[in-house]
Amino acid sequence: MKPVFTLSNLPESLRATKPARLAVIGYPVSHSASPQLHQPALDALGINASYIRLEIEPGDVAKAFSKMRELGFIGCNVTVPHKFEAMSCCETVSTQAETLGAVNTVIFDDDGNYGHNTDGPGFINAIEEAFKLNMRNTHTLILGAGGGAGQAIATQCCLQKPAKLTLVNRNLEKIQGLAARIQNLSPDTEIISVSIEDSALEAYCHEADLLVQTTSLGLKETDPPVIPNSYFLERHCAYDTIYQPPETPFLKSAKQRGCRTDNGMSLLLHQGALAFQHWFPNSEPLQYMRAAATDF
Repeated sequence: MKPVFTLSNLPESLRATKPARLAVIGYPVSHSASPQLHQPALDALGINASYIRLEIEPGDVAKAFSKMRELGFIGCNVTVPHKFEAMSCCETVSTQAETLGAVNTVIFDDDGNYGHNTDGPGFINAIEEAFKLNMRNTHTLILGAGGGAGQAIATQCCLQKPAKLTLVNRNLEKIQGLAARIQNLSPDTEIISVSIEDSALEAYCHEADLLVQTTSLGLKETDPPVIPNSYFLERHCAYDTIYQPPETPFLKSAKQRGCRTDNGMSLLLHQGALAFQHWFPNSEPLQYMRAAATDF
């Protein structure tokens, strides 16, 4: 099986012993670890299907959905930069995806393309499992809240109706708009918007219980920490949505200050398991995905 398929050679994926029936689409997509998690679950549950990576250029998502339907695919996962485009290509969108404003899981059925979003609930499951936190009672501070991942996580956090939520971004106007939109989801939540360059950010960090890093800083080992070491307190829980490398500068700084930490592999696991259950209702794939993740 090829490491990455495109629309032009997608039919080749059906010729394997286990024909491709599921995919993750993105641009680029070669880095995605989703196949390493989903394939073991498919195999363990006796489902005769392969899960592949499919590289799709922006603007071609509708064409990709049409081709996959034609070839008998069950559905797909959607990663950057296609989550917004995918939503516009679905005839039906779940309430969860509508609220989060993006689609990361698609089912191809007789009535068309059905879009879901498992990123939000997957994040909550990951945080509650890693830190034993009740998100309703947790003051979360999100670094990079203006980005796609940050906005989805901020929206999901607001759905938990916490007393306080702090949004941090370089572009303050972007998160002020986000704060206005999600305030309606929880009118009693105090939502604070602060620039990452604001000298008061250290104090805002110290007030929070959970610090969540959602920017791309940390993908390279040479990247600087998003915030200085002094912004962490020993009582903090620190979460980085990046899973490769497993320890980013953000998490390294947090560990040095005695914080409890976790990385984005737990989010990938939980959102992936929820997506799997949309395709195969009543299945229990998480244990097989978790076992596969230890091999990374």
